[in-house]
Amino acid sequence: MNILVINSGSSSLKYQLIDMEGESVTASGVIERIGEEMGSITQRSHPDKWPDAKSEEKRPVLNHDAAMRLMVEKLTGEEWGVIGSLSDIDAIGHRVVQGGESFAAPALVDADVVETIRANIPLAPLHAANLVGIEAALELFPGTPNVTVFDTEFHQTIPAKAHLYPIPYELYEEHRIRKYGFHGTSHKYVARAAAEFLNKPLEDTDLITVHLGNGCSMAAVKNGRCADTTMGLTPLAGLMMGTRCGDVDPAIFPFIARTEKLCVNEVDEMLNKKSGLLGICGMNDMRDIHTARAKGDERAQLAFEMFAYRVKSFIGSYLAVLGRADAVVFTAGIGENDPEVRALACQGLEGLGIRISGERNGKRCAKGRCISADDSPVQVLVIPTNEELEIARATKALVAG
Repeated sequence: MNILVINSGSSSLKYQLIDMEGESVTASGVIERIGEEMGSITQRSHPDKWPDAKSEEKRPVLNHDAAMRLMVEKLTGEEWGVIGSLSDIDAIGHRVVQGGESFAAPALVDADVVETIRANIPLAPLHAANLVGIEAALELFPGTPNVTVFDTEFHQTIPAKAHLYPIPYELYEEHRIRKYGFHGTSHKYVARAAAEFLNKPLEDTDLITVHLGNGCSMAAVKNGRCADTTMGLTPLAGLMMGTRCGDVDPAIFPFIARTEKLCVNEVDEMLNKKSGLLGICGMNDMRDIHTARAKGDERAQLAFEMFAYRVKSFIGSYLAVLGRADAVVFTAGIGENDPEVRALACQGLEGLGIRISGERNGKRCAKGRCISADDSPVQVLVIPTNEELEIARATKALVAG
């Protein structure tokens, strides 16, 4: 079974074609700058066989419909194509950021699903492009099953005591203002992978999953189900991120608006795009921050320490929520590749049963590994995430079922 996984963003389209027989990537690509004067497409065909081979091209991409057609051209073309025709694609899986309270599981796309996703757009207006990609796929691939997999789905098991905000209850009743959480596909994938690594049934496994990249979130997983997560109504909440502030005193927002004479949209842009690591030291890539730290940059050092401190504080908080944990699991770009962040985030948690091995933490490995000391009651794992594969698996299961 060939499954095409699509992640349609506001100005980009990412895709992977996955052969589910061996769960291998046949092709992966990204189309960027959609709607701008000049767009670009990069596709890697059979990346497992030829990791350095890629096709790059610049051309105007007027809209998402044009982007989808360009994707098809690359997948079926003579030079870089990997399939003979669109009929070789058995199903399409779509990443959808916000499912609201409407979806607690992946859904086979029909008219009702499309309209329900549309109704949830006010909860995540910046991600309306997810629906645009679905509608384009329905037109371009008639008769091919389309499945939606939601970032929020994994977090639907969070109880009301944890997902409701202590604000007037009518705001929840009227506008569904509550914690939804995001990165759910990643947390779900690594939770299952961690349980397998620990050789335990997922339903008997308690974990703290730590997704650290340009966007960051954590989840408390009790008996394989999400009990809490750091992101909230929007992806702005929780941890300090590349450009997002994470949790701050909400009274800061009107204070900034008054003192800086900014409108609501300008404050929102500042907190989402000009804060976090970038706001503290002018850099949002942790690799650049480490380089600056090595040269004595005090702001870079401060940003690094703030970032790790917030991860540590949530690890402690989620240990209290769970009561116990089998493992803390680091994943995503920073979580998988940055031993310094992992070490500082776990430093001082020995009293809570978390002890990292410096030697194991410093080693690199493409697959999951344990980096905790032999005498650590709570294991610390590094497990690469694979959101596209999780979407493909969910798509296969739903179509087959």
